[in-house]
Amino acid sequence: MLYEDEPILWRVALPRAGWWRQAQRARLRTRPLSQSQIKGEESRKRQAWVRYRSWSRVTSGVLLSVIGAVQYGTSKVFYKVVPHFDTEGLRQYIHQVMALFGHTGKEVVMVVDRSGIHRAKKLASPLAYWHEQFRLHFLPPHCGHHLNPIEGFCRVMKDRIGAGRCFPDLHQLYQRTRQVLMAHQARPIYAFHW
Repeated sequence: MLYEDEPILWRVALPRAGWWRQAQRARLRTRPLSQSQIKGEESRKRQAWVRYRSWSRVTSGVLLSVIGAVQYGTSKVFYKVVPHFDTEGLRQYIHQVMALFGHTGKEVVMVVDRSGIHRAKKLASPLAYWHEQFRLHFLPPHCGHHLNPIEGFCRVMKDRIGAGRCFPDLHQLYQRTRQVLMAHQARPIYAFHW
């Protein structure tokens, strides 16, 4: 049984707490929108998307995306560094995991949350290929970290990797991530306290 999660590791130290203005509450509309109001809403959505895309360009070279799973009991960590989270990265990760466990003849169950990349149609081909040896087990919606122990493991891992540290480049962040993950191989996941 593998518990899977996708942590994001930042190269720069992020503030843990701060004071920010609260967002305004959205008002519910009680009457239908006119055509001009609909066009205005669509324009605002496009502008927000352009800001998001420019933010993703700014963050390139700043964050490291990791798809990882921990085997319960043995606490072996299986991870893959990907440029960003998408279904193709998860497909490659499933094949990487099954290259390790495929010869055992036992079924591999990967416990995942209900995010979009876990439910995508592009996963149909690897799931069909490994249909007797691999399956995804979805957690209930809105469940806490108590049902998926890797959530707490990822929090502890993030604290060990980047607690108040800034890394000059992504290569050093990658090296620190590998160092921390390999150090936790000897410690069972149920020994973590979060």
